[in-house]
Amino acid sequence: MDQSLVEFERAFADQIKEERRAATLVQAKVAHREKQREIDSVNRQGTVRYLGLVLTLIATAVIVTVVMFKVLYLVLGS
Repeated sequence: MDQSLVEFERAFADQIKEERRAATLVQAKVAHREKQREIDSVNRQGTVRYLGLVLTLIATAVIVTVVMFKVLYLVLGS
């Protein structure tokens, strides 16, 4: 009887250790996923900002060109 109780307690202790190890592993995976999501979000924001910058530069070049030719037409046309 004492032998089976000791074996039961040992098995119970081993099971608790295994569950704690598994919980630690799950926490590490969750932390890694969270960090990866944050990195992806920052990359996405950077891409959107870059596209906004490029579109702004193109729009500025187009507007300056149009205004320049209108002013040239007014100056040279009159």
